[in-house]
Amino acid sequence: MEPVDDPRLYSGRYQVTHLIARGGMAIVYRAQDTLLNRPVAIKTLYPELSADPLFVEGFRREAQAAANLSHPNIVPVFDWGEDNGTYFIVMELVDGTSLADMLRGGRTLTASHSANLMAQVAAALGYAHRNGVVHRDVKPGNILIASDGQVKVTDFGIAQAMSVEDQLAEEGSVMGTATYFSPEQAEGAPVDGRSDIYSLGVVLYEMLAGRPPYIGDSPVEVSSQHVHGTVPPPSDFNKSIPPDLQAIVLEALAKSPERRYQSAEDLRSDLVRFSEGQPVRAAQRDVAFFGQDATRAVTKVAPGERTQAVPMMTGPRTDVHRKRRSGSAGVIAIVVILLLVLGGLAYFLSQKNTPTVTMPDLVGKTETAALQKLLSDGIHLKNVDHMHSKVAVGLVISTDPKSGTTLKKGQKVNLTLSLGVQAAPITIPSVVNLSLAAATSELEASPYLLNVKTGFLQTAPAGTHPSPNTVISQSPAARTKGHTGDLITIYILSPNAQFSVPSLVNDTTNQAAAALGQSGLSLGPTTATACSDTVAIGLVISSNPAAGALVNSGDQVTLTTSTGYCQIQVPSVIAESQSQATHILDVGHFQVSVSPTDPSTCSQSQVGTVTDESLGIGTRVPYNSEITISVCEASTEPPPTTTTTS
Repeated sequence: MEPVDDPRLYSGRYQVTHLIARGGMAIVYRAQDTLLNRPVAIKTLYPELSADPLFVEGFRREAQAAANLSHPNIVPVFDWGEDNGTYFIVMELVDGTSLADMLRGGRTLTASHSANLMAQVAAALGYAHRNGVVHRDVKPGNILIASDGQVKVTDFGIAQAMSVEDQLAEEGSVMGTATYFSPEQAEGAPVDGRSDIYSLGVVLYEMLAGRPPYIGDSPVEVSSQHVHGTVPPPSDFNKSIPPDLQAIVLEALAKSPERRYQSAEDLRSDLVRFSEGQPVRAAQRDVAFFGQDATRAVTKVAPGERTQAVPMMTGPRTDVHRKRRSGSAGVIAIVVILLLVLGGLAYFLSQKNTPTVTMPDLVGKTETAALQKLLSDGIHLKNVDHMHSKVAVGLVISTDPKSGTTLKKGQKVNLTLSLGVQAAPITIPSVVNLSLAAATSELEASPYLLNVKTGFLQTAPAGTHPSPNTVISQSPAARTKGHTGDLITIYILSPNAQFSVPSLVNDTTNQAAAALGQSGLSLGPTTATACSDTVAIGLVISSNPAAGALVNSGDQVTLTTSTGYCQIQVPSVIAESQSQATHILDVGHFQVSVSPTDPSTCSQSQVGTVTDESLGIGTRVPYNSEITISVCEASTEPPPTTTTTS
């Protein structure tokens, strides 16, 4: 970050200090919130765009969309407004870097690191989709990695509620970043959460392969490839990519939304399974939509990295290549035909010299039948693995590579056979109070391998205060005996059931937003303040609705935060003894110091008592204020004399 030359103050509160980045529509600065004394990020719309109602509306939508999404993996929006013609959004300042910076220069990440990061992004998108918001611009630049490893998704600038029909782009174009478009987005068709899943698949592809799946001379050409092109497997560019993770990527990148993961939570669950070394669901389905004849993208620099309006793809594209002079069209056509003929001849000769065969579907066959089929097709067996499953003992669970893959004759493959349901009984674990996703992952994974069914409760059991998507109870109960493959039902609140607001007292606003997000609630756009003698400055004093109040999923909760200790009234301690005066002021939360009174002004009766105090009696001062009391320690007045008579 570089210091700014003009440290502008927005709305009399946000003091700009450093430049963070420049984008296609806005500039992002580091700023100091002078009211709450905390650093924030402030995004300002370019001045020339502030006069454009279209961009101002997009800016307003970003603030509105993000402010209603309170989730640990989403950058929260604190405020938005206009100052002297400049529109701005105030967000959490994330201490870390962007995924785009991590991938710069074609760098790749390890499979485990990539899966972990993308599982967090999928969790954020899943939450947004459940709240009716599609991001529409998922890309490495909008994924931030905090210094503690936590992922934060930002920039909902073109996010849009699923129920809203209007577009933010001009007629005939669509907003977004061409490299990460979904096919339906490039065509200008209606989108839903599965479009974000496709974009996330592109990001994961780039993390593993060091490049996106499609590269072209212009955003239009890249968009056309998303619609009509064939995805080259990422292992073409990085041989170390595990097959299961590649299967996840390719399912996310299916052209048809119906063939992709149907929810971001499904994608997250598969990524978690991969991270835990468990079989992934994508590898069990036939999602191979690429082959030996897959079109390979040219290795040129991709220009479409910025969010922009791109013409919609309508029908088969014929305008993605540069136009050439008509006079040379015939020559070019002849050259193309000759190249196709030569290419076909070369392919025929290579195939003739290297016979190929298609990997058969062996799932459900016995080991003997599978081996006979492999031998008859000229395929060799490399290794046989075994694992417990609900499939009958001895039958094939999966193959590597999977069925439909083109192999060279003599190539070696792997089989995985079922050991059947685990013979020894298992102790069913407790998943109460876990999230639905975590509970399902645990129960479906080894050593339990249970069949999980989700049940819904309209009301929470007496004495419980569960959050949405949190397991309330289970059947069979925890610590009972069962077997692999048994059915277990886990119960959560029905989506329209009411639940209690959690207690947020003494939380920071970020902690409160995260807690609300995990409970299916959102943080309101404004935050009230009040003094408190028990809650430190900046922390939550109370919420509205209050903790324990019944709410519905999606409701907003506003917070009241502490401005510090309240003011206190100065009592009178004149004529009190020093010890009594000190006690009164200590109890009243004053910091007491003592100074001697001039003895010449003291009478004998005032010795040891207070004659003055430094703060005005009856005035209101800040909590823990310092006060000095003046005490007579001696008197210059002669003592009274007595006479006696004889």
